[in-house]
Amino acid sequence: MGGASLARRDVGTVTGTDGPRPVRVLLVDDQELMRQGLRMVLEEQPDLLVVGEAGDGDDAVRAAADLDPDVIVMDVRMPGSDGIEATRRITAANPRSRVLILTTFDLDEYAFSALRFGASGFLLKDVPPAELAQAIRNIADGDAVVAPSVTRRLLDAYAHRLPDLRQRSTVDQDVLLATLTEREQEILIEVAAGLSNTEIASKLYLAEATVKTHLGRILSKLGLRDRVQVVVYAYQTGLVRPGGP
Repeated sequence: MGGASLARRDVGTVTGTDGPRPVRVLLVDDQELMRQGLRMVLEEQPDLLVVGEAGDGDDAVRAAADLDPDVIVMDVRMPGSDGIEATRRITAANPRSRVLILTTFDLDEYAFSALRFGASGFLLKDVPPAELAQAIRNIADGDAVVAPSVTRRLLDAYAHRLPDLRQRSTVDQDVLLATLTEREQEILIEVAAGLSNTEIASKLYLAEATVKTHLGRILSKLGLRDRVQVVVYAYQTGLVRPGGP
């Protein structure tokens, strides 16, 4: 079992109470060489700060509680508690910390399990360094990094097994949806259809920053964590149907 490295680094610059600061990242992988490689890649980015490492799922849970990272880059297959179980425990204990699954295995069941238990992204380990860095930024900013085609494929296959994100009654649900403005409802549908912020901005003739602002309000009003949950929610409320457009 690998140990967790909890070395801290003071930060001076996600946006906190003291202004902008680097995105705090926890690396979780049972291979030390992989962790070192990821650390080298990420520390080249001035806006990303690696605050710790863990070698297995149990250590990851402890490190996440101790370090309160913004994003956790999580391997799947590890001794002891695997990355899926660690994701479940971490997101349950601290929803603020977001998890990016980084794995060698391109399996739908892994991706589904990760999303089901609260991960905000799923990428393969051969992802280019620049894409990985951007994915971490996106997740820290409340977005998700699962390709829309993958998300839709997973939902088509597993929608009936996802946690229910709806309120307890249809009345509650109608009230929640009614809190959305007409524009927010429009953007909700486009997100559920798998469009990126850039694509939505182009389609609706909006600035991308405006789309991002609307999406943030949608998440807040519906009590959802990220873009993946928006898609799940849309399936469960009937706004989008499995196999539909």
